[in-house]
Amino acid sequence: MKIRLFTIPNFVTLGNLLCGSCAATAAAVYGDFTAAFFLLVAAAVFDFADGAVARIMNQYTKFGVQLDSLSDMISFGFAPAAILFGLSAHCQPALVHGDMPETVCRFLIFIVAAFSALRLAKFNIDTTQTDEFCGLPTPACAIFCAGAAMLVERGRITVPLEAVTLTAIVMATLLIVPVRMFSLKFHNLGWKDNKLRYVFLAASLAIICAAPVYSPTAIIVLYVAMSILRHAFCQTDKTKDC
Repeated sequence: MKIRLFTIPNFVTLGNLLCGSCAATAAAVYGDFTAAFFLLVAAAVFDFADGAVARIMNQYTKFGVQLDSLSDMISFGFAPAAILFGLSAHCQPALVHGDMPETVCRFLIFIVAAFSALRLAKFNIDTTQTDEFCGLPTPACAIFCAGAAMLVERGRITVPLEAVTLTAIVMATLLIVPVRMFSLKFHNLGWKDNKLRYVFLAASLAIICAAPVYSPTAIIVLYVAMSILRHAFCQTDKTKDC
C-alpha cells in the first residue's frame, strides 16, 4: 500500500505538532509561558484547519487521521503537562516540605499527559463523539493550563506548588470523566438547535471584552460548567433532546 507522506493536509498537521513542541520547550526550558500560550493557540488553529484542508482537497486519509492524533498528543497532551511542570519550578510549596514530596508533586503533573493519551485513544474509536464530546477536549485542557501559567507569569495570580499539582489532577480527571460536553459545530444557524452554543459564544465575547487577560482560563471554566449543567439536566429529564 502506497502512503503519501508529504501532502498539504499533512504539512498543516505537522504545523500543529511543531507549535506544540515549541510551546513545551518555551515553558519547560525558558519559562516563557506567554509564548507557550500563543504557540498552543497556533497549534489549535492548525488542528482545526488540517481536517478542513483535507476535505477541500479530497485528501482525507487514514494516515492523516493517525498523524493528527499523534500531533494532538504532543500539542494538547505533553505540552500542557510541560507547561505546568515548568510553572511548578517557579512556585514555592505551601504544605509539603522536603525534596521527595516536592519532587512527587512536580512529576505528578504529568498525569495530564497520561490521561490525554487515554482521552485521545478513546476519541479515535468512540463513534458517539461526532457532534459532542465525552470528557473535556484536550485542546481546551491545554489552553486552560497555558492561560493559567501566563497569569502567574504576568503577576495576576500567585499559586503554590500544591495548587499547580491539584490543577493537573483536576484537568486530567475532566479529560476522562463520562460527562457529555457540547461541541461548537454548527449544522445550521437556527436558534433552536444552537441556543447553547450562541449563549456560550456571547458570554465568551463578553469575558474577552471585560477581562482579556483572564479570558482563556475563564472561558474554559465557563465551558466546563455549562457542559456539566447540561449533562445533569439531560440526566434528570430524559424527555429533553440534548
